[in-house]
Amino acid sequence: MRQSQQPELWLRIVVEQPVPEVLLRLQRGRDELVEPVSSTSLEVTFDFTVRVAFPRAGGAPHFLGPFAQGPPSARFVYLNAGRRAGQVDTPWDRRAKIPLAGITSQQVEVALSQPDTRLEVRIPGRGRDGGPTCATVPLRSGAWQVSGGAH
Repeated sequence: MRQSQQPELWLRIVVEQPVPEVLLRLQRGRDELVEPVSSTSLEVTFDFTVRVAFPRAGGAPHFLGPFAQGPPSARFVYLNAGRRAGQVDTPWDRRAKIPLAGITSQQVEVALSQPDTRLEVRIPGRGRDGGPTCATVPLRSGAWQVSGGAH
């Protein structure tokens, strides 16, 4: 399937209870950093798109584009914190992987068929040590949800 035939799917990552005064940026491609669309002391929100390909009938969707990292069967998005987010005056230098594997074909179809709809996941902003979330973020089944509203 050519790029022009692959629909764009809106995704939203909401980071809950982020570490105060530590920058968070979404990674686009190898080294571009994308700022959040909103940021408060309670949550930081990132909106972005990925292209979607369905390799065969009934198969899991494949996510493509500069935000989708990793092998096709295990795509994820990088969320950078502290130094990795471009903040030089912090001891934190972390990166978290947010898996896309929990997104179902049915959710993709619903989100693509309805205007102003996206898939959203909420993740904790802090790890066990109190610092920014890092490593692979464990998502419970059904963590990605269809959500409405303007992007």
